[in-house]
Amino acid sequence: MLLHEPMEFLKLLACMLPVMLISLTLHEWGHAFAAHKCGDDTARNLGRMTMNPLKHIDPIGFVMILLVGFGWAKPVPVNPRNYRNYKRGEAIVSLAGVTMNLLLAIVFSVAFVPLYRMYMQSFLYSSNPYPWLQNGLLIQIIMYGVCLNLALCLFNLLPFYPLDGYHVFELIFAKRLPMKVFLFLRRYGQFILIGLLLVFRLTGFHPIAELANLVIDWLSRLAFKLL
Repeated sequence: MLLHEPMEFLKLLACMLPVMLISLTLHEWGHAFAAHKCGDDTARNLGRMTMNPLKHIDPIGFVMILLVGFGWAKPVPVNPRNYRNYKRGEAIVSLAGVTMNLLLAIVFSVAFVPLYRMYMQSFLYSSNPYPWLQNGLLIQIIMYGVCLNLALCLFNLLPFYPLDGYHVFELIFAKRLPMKVFLFLRRYGQFILIGLLLVFRLTGFHPIAELANLVIDWLSRLAFKLL
């Protein structure tokens, strides 16, 4: 998405925003559903175990989506004391969101392969049998779905509050690190995330995107072999 071509940027944003909202919504729904299965109905009782994206939008995270093309949703409220097994429940619920994003990335990858083949075949015929693929926009959206969900999966594993990685980090190191480390991350985690996203945007250095590209390459090779 190029900022020096505002109309193209707005067009792509309008197409890709639904993919972003769906991905973030399923991420948060995954947390709520996992918590429900582990014995905690806090999110369900507050109406957060839903596919309605309006219930999951975080104002700052949404603004970051519009500014830098990447952001986050409002964390699902849970009460770990309700889990039937605390440590097991914490691990399952924390990793449920990134698991949903990984599954979505696989679904988009599987959809991408036949659509890309159809798109390439459309250039071989004088009368295009797939006119709805002609401008390649659908291919872009599907590929964005792959990239976005892999990026969300990797991004959410970072050990900064309120990301999932923080909860896993706290679970593993709660007895090995002083409490002030966790208090600092809880207080300033969101500001650290905003700073990282802005630095990535301004410098063009995207380590998460680079890692996601490696996974995408592997997924693409696997999908083309299987399909």
